[in-house]
Amino acid sequence: MLYYVNVNAPREGDGSRERPFRHINDAARIARAGDEVTVAPGVYREYVNPLHPGTEEKRIVYRSEMPRGAVITGAEVLTGWQKYKGDVWVNRVDNGVFGAYNPYTTFVCGDWYFAPTVRHTGSVYLNDRMMYETVTLEECLAGESDPCAWNPEESRYKWYTEQDGNETVLYANFQGKDPNAENVEIAVRRNCFMPAETGIGYITVSGFVITKGATTWAPPAAYQDGLIGPHWSRGWIIEDCEVSNSRCCGISLGKYRDPENDMYFYTKHVKSPTQMERDAVCRGQYHGWLKEKVGGHIIRRCEVHHCEQTGIVGRMGGVFSTIEDCHIHHICNSQQLGGAETAGIKLHAAIDVTIRRNHIHHCIMGVWCDWQAQGARITRNFMHDNMRPAFAKPAPGAMFSTDVFIEVGHGPTLIDNNLLLSKVSVTIPSQGIAVVHNLILGAFGLINGGVDSVVNGQREPRYTPYHIRHRTEVAGFMTILHGDDRIYNNIFVQHYPIVHPEKQPSDNDYEAVGTAPFDIFPTYEEWISHFMMDREPNMGALAQYHFGHLPVWLAGNAYFGGATVCKHEKAPFVNEKDAVQIELTEKDGQYSLKTNLYDLLGDYRTGLVNSDILGRAFEPEQRFENPDGSAILFDCDFFGAHRGVDALPGPFACGAEEPEKMVWKD
Repeated sequence: MLYYVNVNAPREGDGSRERPFRHINDAARIARAGDEVTVAPGVYREYVNPLHPGTEEKRIVYRSEMPRGAVITGAEVLTGWQKYKGDVWVNRVDNGVFGAYNPYTTFVCGDWYFAPTVRHTGSVYLNDRMMYETVTLEECLAGESDPCAWNPEESRYKWYTEQDGNETVLYANFQGKDPNAENVEIAVRRNCFMPAETGIGYITVSGFVITKGATTWAPPAAYQDGLIGPHWSRGWIIEDCEVSNSRCCGISLGKYRDPENDMYFYTKHVKSPTQMERDAVCRGQYHGWLKEKVGGHIIRRCEVHHCEQTGIVGRMGGVFSTIEDCHIHHICNSQQLGGAETAGIKLHAAIDVTIRRNHIHHCIMGVWCDWQAQGARITRNFMHDNMRPAFAKPAPGAMFSTDVFIEVGHGPTLIDNNLLLSKVSVTIPSQGIAVVHNLILGAFGLINGGVDSVVNGQREPRYTPYHIRHRTEVAGFMTILHGDDRIYNNIFVQHYPIVHPEKQPSDNDYEAVGTAPFDIFPTYEEWISHFMMDREPNMGALAQYHFGHLPVWLAGNAYFGGATVCKHEKAPFVNEKDAVQIELTEKDGQYSLKTNLYDLLGDYRTGLVNSDILGRAFEPEQRFENPDGSAILFDCDFFGAHRGVDALPGPFACGAEEPEKMVWKD
């Protein structure tokens, strides 16, 4: 069945082409497997709650008739502003507008939220940009820039709210603009397109603008909402959409809703936060966390931007998914929210998740895979400027910055063929990581740190799960031993100056580029010698090695500009004398990288890497391989071009003959 929706139709209809529905949700109530909903251009101020699932063979498709022509928004236009004082205007909204959920009495707060609980889930938007909330009316009146904001000029546009009887009172500093002559909106709905129930799978959402929602903080042991998401189901496709201006998260791929494990630490306090996360994983089995029922989503060719927690979030519900060809930018830039869940992409349990060919920039972090990134592959992404600007102060509760953060996972996790151009490129308080054929201008961080705590005078390890290979069923729990990493065929450049030489590799803001931090780990030969099978096994004597560092492997890397070299690497390419040129330019959405690295490499070549060379991650005993179990041969570069047997290090198969490369075009 084909249904039509047109918000500009002269009157409500029956969904036919001649008499279309005026609301997308009218179609969502009746659309079933195999149906398609075509939506005409216009602004749809509604919450779309699909009631019926599609099937793998017969999806339900929601399609914007004109790409990005149909806008689904969680906001309403607010007119009738009255002059208050100076540049500040005031407006009153009857609370009946909000129904059971008033974003102006609901605070952003919860587990792993580290900033002060002073911001509301509501927002005021001026000309499609989220304004900055203040704690006091005096601060709103002053209209001063926020020293923590990544865009100081934008931060001067302030709003403040208070309750007066049954009314929400909004004050806003429009910096001399007349709000009645501008487009001013307020967030009134929590979500834009998201099933209220779980199990509504196999839905395609194509070509929409999805914007402006009063979403809530979305930590891993809580229901995670976003402007759009599948809500614990299987097989969604979100494609060619623009998702923006969420108070917290843009696209949510997780999690089940469970009152017994929803903001547990925030509401009860009696269990440690990491124990609560282990509980959440195990309760996931009870909620049907199986490959056949949950995950397997595709997010492709979407632009996700100006969300204040994450662009894409997911806890367990994003397993076996692919995020590809997306442009993700300006995430968590206001620095008004702070906590351990902020990134362009933030996934817990990214089991067999592929993140490829994305452009991720100006985010507090690029990609953060937290816990259980088993089988995750981050490949052919272009990441830059994922770091706090030099002029901005650290905000209360804010996280550090990095391009890629893999936290407390056991692997195998693969980072290959990426351009990692921020000050910190790879942060890995984890094990079982392979870093292959990348251009890396920033440091490694949290090597041998960021995992355990010392509490009551004793070490408290953080045990995290690993899984049956290519499944969700838990195979075991273990603390992070560190090591078990493979570093092959990368180019390392000390591009940024070292300002704080006292920083250590166990810090999250270490500045020295290169592989010297891996000196502390043994080689495989050193490590395995303790477990020689011709000896009588002694459990007590071997305990120090069972809980000791795991081995590392390095080969084929190139080092420039003083980048450090691990003592275990044989025959690396090292050039400390020549000046390295690396220039990233942008014009009309086209980014080009100009470099002389490949001139300086000369005839240096290295061998191809494959799954057999990388081997198996220690704890799950799983090979670095494709989700279907097949081997990977790294014979394709950043562009997908063929890489020969004698391969260049770094992400490009060819070099000197093409010193300037176009790496992204919007």
